Amino acid sequence: MTKQTGKTPKVLNRRHLIMATACVVPLSVVACGGGGGGGVSTASAGGTSSSSSSSASSSSSASGLYPNYNTNPLSANAAGMSSTAAEIAAKIKLAINIGNTMEAIGGETAWGNPLITQALVNKYKALGFDAIRLPCAWDQYADKATAKISSTWLDRVKTVVQYCINADLYVVLNIHWDGGWLEKHIDEASKDAVNARQKAFWEQIATHLRDFDERLIFASANEPDAGTEANTKILLSYHQTFIDAVRATGGRNAYRTLVVQAPQTNTELAVSMWPGMPTDTATKRLMFEVHYYAPSQFMIIDKDASWGKMFYYWGRDNHSTIEPDRNATHSEEPYVDQQMLAMKTNFIDKGIPVIVGEYGAWRKTQPLDMPKHNASVDFWNRYVTQQARANGAVPFFWDTGALIDRTTLAVKDQAMLDALLIGAGKK
Repeated sequence: MTKQTGKTPKVLNRRHLIMATACVVPLSVVACGGGGGGGVSTASAGGTSSSSSSSASSSSSASGLYPNYNTNPLSANAAGMSSTAAEIAAKIKLAINIGNTMEAIGGETAWGNPLITQALVNKYKALGFDAIRLPCAWDQYADKATAKISSTWLDRVKTVVQYCINADLYVVLNIHWDGGWLEKHIDEASKDAVNARQKAFWEQIATHLRDFDERLIFASANEPDAGTEANTKILLSYHQTFIDAVRATGGRNAYRTLVVQAPQTNTELAVSMWPGMPTDTATKRLMFEVHYYAPSQFMIIDKDASWGKMFYYWGRDNHSTIEPDRNATHSEEPYVDQQMLAMKTNFIDKGIPVIVGEYGAWRKTQPLDMPKHNASVDFWNRYVTQQARANGAVPFFWDTGALIDRTTLAVKDQAMLDALLIGAGKK
């Protein structure tokens, strides 16, 4: 997800529903966002291979534009790296995003949140979260000619990762929206340039963070906007470049769990368009990522759109008689059940762990029937968490400060937190 203000998510390009104001730039630095939601097809088994994209082809297309940053590869080091991706997934019952922070265009505090502290990370642990997802920007900290990332920023990211390890939390670190250089450039014309930047960035990130144990997980991208089979094959080359770059640095990275994203992180496209997992020299060390924001009229938009009105009420027991035109008319409990089951049958049952890297419902101020609206929000958060867990997927709640005050560390919405904990079987 991209920048969110208050409790209503602001999304510039969530699947194909909200396209109007998307910023498309020629591999440069501009703020924008992307995303996914709803699934059923086939995926390759195991978490190691079976895509048509080869390691050799992605490596060749990723070379030449920038210097080689893998200047000190180490021998493989299995110490502290014994768990497979599936074993790690089984240890994470509930996780959270520290959103609108390290991915903020303009700096960590540019979107209104304070710097991440050890105390904040400790609070997430104390509240019952098992892992943190760190959406992270890189391009704004890199030299445009050489793709060299600022050592100051690399050190800052390392500090925040260390906070998570100190709290005994798993941490997923990605390249987030980052101006759209990858997410909005999944096309043949951009392929070589994107692969080159992907390689350069991940060589540096992986090298700088190589010494952390298996609790650090790398993720290739955020919400890559691939909407066709042809573009999905190009996306797969970006994922292949990511995997190859990380593995080549050696040390613990030879065994680190890595995450690749579905087209648009959409559960339906994950099934209908995904050609199979990239190849990997490590065995059973890959995860697959989707996001879930359905229905978008309840989750995403903050005003009525030409294609539909906002929903304020969701769930069979939460429809309002005061505003019946604001009741959800689709994507309620049966759809959640269908999509989460699709992730299980098409991926998890085939040995490919799935993380729901973002999901969440937030309160609105417009509803006339606030008791029903609040019940709807809490029920959506509980039900989606519960169904993700029931089908073996790992839920990462998207939060930008609505759940916990990041300065005082006070819980701002206890009912929302309780919904998540109950859904995850923690309360």
